[in-house]
Amino acid sequence: MTPEKTPLVQAGFVHLQAEATEAALPPAALADFPAFAASWEGMPLDQHMADGGRYRRRRHAVLSARAGTPGLVREADAPHWQARDHNPLNGGIQRHFEPIPRAITASAGFAGIADWARAAFDAADPGRDWHIEAHQFRIEAGPDIAGRPTPEGMHRDGVDWVLVLLVRRENVDEGVTEIATPDGTRLGAFTLTQPLDAVLLDDHRILHGVTPVVPHDATRPAWRDVLVLTFRRRG
Repeated sequence: MTPEKTPLVQAGFVHLQAEATEAALPPAALADFPAFAASWEGMPLDQHMADGGRYRRRRHAVLSARAGTPGLVREADAPHWQARDHNPLNGGIQRHFEPIPRAITASAGFAGIADWARAAFDAADPGRDWHIEAHQFRIEAGPDIAGRPTPEGMHRDGVDWVLVLLVRRENVDEGVTEIATPDGTRLGAFTLTQPLDAVLLDDHRILHGVTPVVPHDATRPAWRDVLVLTFRRRG
């Protein structure tokens, strides 16, 4: 299939339900996914929330890939930076997060998901070397506060391509993903509900945001775990 005819290129985004993602991942990644999902436990709070929120836990890693070379390479840990144009709440500063343990980015679960995302973006944008950032997010909700997956609102990430993959939802309602063009034209809305539900985005053409999550049962812990991979062309 030529790049001009891929659904991702045609629409600027693709929403995949878990069954479609599972069909695209290797058996080793699927077998390792429960252990990979368990790695979201114990993450530290995001200390860079300009709204003072204490509802987000986060870890980060930097990787790379060279055109024509299989696999991703883990790079030295580095701060995460976004321009204020892309993140008006928390952008404009170097944000240091706890690194994702190297054993996790070397795991079959992470590698299978990252290689699949890379293949999709290579098909849409071939022949590229990639700078890749991986983000583990946990958004927590309580009886007195809604968890905000995208406190910056509808936004771009300031990269070229983005994968958002649901890892787990526990006792939460809402969390609707909204998709729009840069001029604000709404293109769709859907909820990632099952582990491995995913959306792939052309970050130049698509704004995305997620509505706050709230507890289904206010007496129990509630959270939403996602993996975000961003791909930026190198050179």
